[in-house]
Amino acid sequence: MQSVLHKVVTARKVETFQSLRPPATPPPPHQPLSITHFVLSLLHSSTVPTTTTTYLHIPSTGQSLTYSQAIDQIYSLSSSLKSLYNLNKNDVSFILCPPSLHVPILYFSLLYLGVTISPANPLSSNSELTHQIQLSKPKIAFATSQTAHKLPSFPLGTILIDSPEFISLLTQISKRDTSTYPVEVSQSDMAAILYSSGTTGRVKGVSLTHRNVIAPIAGFQESPAELDPNAVTLLTMPLFHVFGFFMLINAFRYGKTLVLMERFDFEQMLKVVERYRVSDVPASPTMILFLLKSDLTNKYDLSSLRRFLCGGAPLSKEVAEKFKRKFPQVEITQGYGLTEAGAVTRMIGPEESNQHPSVGRLNPNMEAKIVDPLTGEAIGPGKRGELWLRGPSIMKGYVGDEKETAECLDSEGWLKTGDLSFFDSDGFLYIVDRLKELIKYKAYQVPPFELEQLLLSNPEIADAAVIPYPDEEAGQIPMAYVVRQPGSNISEAQVMDSIAKLVAPYKKIRRVAFIDAIPKSPAGKILRRELIDRALSAALSKL
Repeated sequence: MQSVLHKVVTARKVETFQSLRPPATPPPPHQPLSITHFVLSLLHSSTVPTTTTTYLHIPSTGQSLTYSQAIDQIYSLSSSLKSLYNLNKNDVSFILCPPSLHVPILYFSLLYLGVTISPANPLSSNSELTHQIQLSKPKIAFATSQTAHKLPSFPLGTILIDSPEFISLLTQISKRDTSTYPVEVSQSDMAAILYSSGTTGRVKGVSLTHRNVIAPIAGFQESPAELDPNAVTLLTMPLFHVFGFFMLINAFRYGKTLVLMERFDFEQMLKVVERYRVSDVPASPTMILFLLKSDLTNKYDLSSLRRFLCGGAPLSKEVAEKFKRKFPQVEITQGYGLTEAGAVTRMIGPEESNQHPSVGRLNPNMEAKIVDPLTGEAIGPGKRGELWLRGPSIMKGYVGDEKETAECLDSEGWLKTGDLSFFDSDGFLYIVDRLKELIKYKAYQVPPFELEQLLLSNPEIADAAVIPYPDEEAGQIPMAYVVRQPGSNISEAQVMDSIAKLVAPYKKIRRVAFIDAIPKSPAGKILRRELIDRALSAALSKL
């Protein structure tokens, strides 16, 4: 096995870890090219029979779409939107839609026109949506009849993608010719604003250029087994999430068949695997645990399953080994990525897939440093420090937040991830802990600061702090330590209910403890480690 020690670059005494993968050659950055143009060119040059290969299945409705139909709809919708709504390059479109057959077509059509897409969680609260809209400044919105009421008015209005009018836009132009609507998109143009909690505080709008997406897609390498033309991928990740967004685009690049679930239900997922003979599943550790522990798996034929790409949170070696014993035909590969950096690492092939709990090796064109948090010096293999990343997929920055951008991106293009990590001598990356204070609930990031501000807005609460509390299925859950106001008898349930009304479901506080005072440093900083230790000690005392 090749050692990463031979791939460590020393420059001005700075150690840089380079990818061990064969180098990728994305299109020249100065070449005008949109994400949609790029994946269409790759698909057209492939041997995929577009007229017979299914791109999307929607199990809940029985709908499906071949690649040929999808391409026609992309051309038709982009032309219709350009002519009817006067959409211009670099306009921002806010998208508040649950998964459906039309959402991928909408994404590709808008990107084809050089319009920036800004998809949000349909379950977001009104205050969360208001903040996201203030960041992205959209000209137009796309919603459904169930979500449109959450949105304000926009200069070009809101289009309902479940309306007959929208459906007609998908079929107005039958031939594949958009020469009437020439749009030259630069790779440096903003393609998407995806929402992330960033390094601190409230949700940030991550600005990704077309180049940020094209480069990793061009360099994405699959094992021979993953290139099986009969493979079927089940996508349960939300399409507004960076994982789902990239999987959607990468599938089109290879001409893969996707099964898209509108909402996650465990038993329904098992039925879908059986019905569509699913072979590949991008998954979170939570899903792996469900499959491992549930007896429902005995009711369905899951013999078609071959590969799980696990991301969002680390998966322990113990869980991976138990899963392999229950499903010996299934290979679990782990990967690591960020909204701000795209796909950073992954495992390829059976040999690498046995390296749990590693999250794999650096993807092509990605480089990394491990930086000692105390000295700021780059350190070598086997030593733990903060993971810094640099490469063509690193975000342009946070929209409307130059201060936060400057804090996490340095002048040389290094992204400071806030994750405590190390590389071994064979180039495998291990995520040990988070230097950031974000709570990783399943595949989501929950900022404690945001929840603390909501708690403090309650007149019955004098002070509060939110910490991560370990949970076997979710990884971590938000736990609140609360100081009651004198005379208040607010209960745990009342605290949790008050927050649940204000945030998306994944941000809910799921555990509450009352305390006389929140421990803080002389500068007023919450000493979260003391609270975490207190919570764990209390849990152990009950065993």
